Amino acid sequence: MRRLFSFSALKFISKTQQIIPPGYSLSLSLRAVPASYFRTTSTDNSKQMDLSDMRKKYKGDEESFEEDQLTSLDPIKQFGEWFDQAAKCPEIGEANAMCLATASKDGRPSARMVLLKGYSNEGFRFFTNYESRKGKELEMNPHACLMFYWEPLNRQIRIEGTVERIPRQNSAEYFHSRPKSSQIGAVVSRQSSVIPNRQYLREKNAELEEKYKDSEVPIPDYWGGYLVKPNLIEFWQGQTNRLHDRIVFTRIKEGETELREMQHQAEGGWVYHRLAP
Repeated sequence: MRRLFSFSALKFISKTQQIIPPGYSLSLSLRAVPASYFRTTSTDNSKQMDLSDMRKKYKGDEESFEEDQLTSLDPIKQFGEWFDQAAKCPEIGEANAMCLATASKDGRPSARMVLLKGYSNEGFRFFTNYESRKGKELEMNPHACLMFYWEPLNRQIRIEGTVERIPRQNSAEYFHSRPKSSQIGAVVSRQSSVIPNRQYLREKNAELEEKYKDSEVPIPDYWGGYLVKPNLIEFWQGQTNRLHDRIVFTRIKEGETELREMQHQAEGGWVYHRLAP
């Protein structure tokens, strides 16, 4: 069966040709390159890329996340502790970047990255275009999941809950606290709508920059904030042996008076338990 070099291998060969000293042949210089560097793909469409050897070490068992290491039995405070550590980690560019997953009325999911813009005991806030795909899905199905993944710390936090729009005045206050270029960008972009090309955005942006150069940019009625009110918050820490730590907080449901098996009482109307990895 005929095999083809992958694009990454061709790039390597190209770079190698640039650094080989005069008088040395390409074939001789490539002998020291591990065979594993070259990935091949078959012309047979039934073949797939094998990524089974892609593996990274996480933390050792001596660094496991035990229940007695919880900063607080209030999951919002525990979130704050982990978030502060992530924000101070120089290897993490945007600690407040999170994956937002929504679903249509018939359960078809979609996900994208957005930025957390605040949190409290009430929930977690973000801002977007109400007419975007996520906005339309939240209108039909007001439930969402947030996911933070901080790879240098081998940690992730998953939050599930119901979603509601925040008061219009709060959205307006945040909108006008942003750089003016960001305000104009929010007006320009009718998010998720089809446009002819990028030049269309450039022209519309230039038009509005001129229009509002000496005046305040009005907040568009199709833009604002959401509040995710959590009913589940999971703290995950990766372990090299794949026995990952998972401590999950859930809100006590109305009418529940007794703890379930292996559940523990937390604070502020929460209980917690450990899940198998």
